[in-house]
Amino acid sequence: MKNILTVASVLLVVSCGTTQKLDTYSNNDQPNGPDGLKAKTTQEINSKTINTNTFSKADRVGEIMTYLASDDLKGRDSGSDGIDMAATYIENYLTSYQVKPYFESFRDTLSNFEKTAYNVVGIVEGNDPKLKNEYIIIGAHYDHIGLIEPENGDIIANGANDNASGTTTVMELARYFGTTKSNKRSLIFALFSAEEKGLLGSKHLAKKLKEEGFNLYTMLNFEMTGVPLKDKDYTVYITGFEKSNLAEISNKYAKEKLVGFLPTAKEFNLFQRSDNYPFYTEFGVPSHTFCTFDFTNFIFYHKVGDEIKLMDFEHMASLINKMLPVVENITNAEKQEVQGI
Repeated sequence: MKNILTVASVLLVVSCGTTQKLDTYSNNDQPNGPDGLKAKTTQEINSKTINTNTFSKADRVGEIMTYLASDDLKGRDSGSDGIDMAATYIENYLTSYQVKPYFESFRDTLSNFEKTAYNVVGIVEGNDPKLKNEYIIIGAHYDHIGLIEPENGDIIANGANDNASGTTTVMELARYFGTTKSNKRSLIFALFSAEEKGLLGSKHLAKKLKEEGFNLYTMLNFEMTGVPLKDKDYTVYITGFEKSNLAEISNKYAKEKLVGFLPTAKEFNLFQRSDNYPFYTEFGVPSHTFCTFDFTNFIFYHKVGDEIKLMDFEHMASLINKMLPVVENITNAEKQEVQGI
C-alpha cells in the first residue's frame, strides 16, 4: 500500500449455468515456481453447482502466496527480475483458467516509469450480448519495495501482506470466472506494477483506457487482505466508504455484514492511497479498495518481517469465497446498482 507509513506513523507506521472445463490438480502434483500452478487434470464444472463457500481453499491460497512472497522474487521491486518472475507466474495462472489477455499480450508496459515494468491485464468477456460492453475492473498491485536496509541479516521485503495477498485474491477471482464464464458484464483482472512508486501502474492503465473510450462501470481493488481484522463486526472495510453504496450492495449479496466502515481509513485518506484512486479520478465511477489492514493487526508494513509465515490462509480463502457472490451478482444485475453518492 502506498505511503501509509508517512500518513499513519503515529499508529503503525490498506450464472448462466453452462458447463465449463475446470483444470485441477492431483493431490501430489502442484508445481511451484515461475511456471505457475499449471493444470494437470480436467473435470466438468457447472457454475450453478459450485459451492462458493468452499471454492477457494487455504492450501491453494498458500501455494500462490508462498511463491509470490518467496525470497526468490527478492521483494518484487518494479523493473526487477523478481517482479518479472511474478508476472510470468500470474500470466500462466490466468492462462490455465481461460482468462484471455486484454491487450495483445497480458503485459501492459508502463509509460510513466523509468524502468521496464508491466501491468498484467486479463479479461473474461461477459456472456450477455448487451451487458458485455460494460466493464468491471478487479485489481491489486503485485509489486513491492524489493531490497531494503538489513534487519537481523535479512534485506528482502517479501511483501506477503503488501500485496501478495491482494494479488492472490484477484487471481482466485479470475480462476472462478475464467472457468465458470458466469459473468454477464465483462471482467478485467488487472495486477498493477509500480504502485509503491506512486500508483504509477494504475495511473498508466486508467489513462490509457480512458483515452480508448473504455466503458467502466466500477473498479474493485484488493489491498493487504492477508490477516483478519480484530474486534470488528465485519470482515473487510472499503476505502471511500461514504462515496458510494458499494458496502450496502456487497452486504446484500453476501447476506451478512461483510463490509464495514473503518474510521481510520477515512482519517488518513486511504481512498487516495491505493490503485482504486486513478480510476476514480479518470472515470468518476465508484472505485474502492477492499482491505483488512486496520493499523493494529499487522506491524510489518514495508519491513522485512512481512513474511508468508504471518499470513492467515484460512481467512484469505474465506474472504475470497464471500466475495464471489458479491462480484457475481454485481456483475450480473440487470441495472448498474453500485452508484456514487
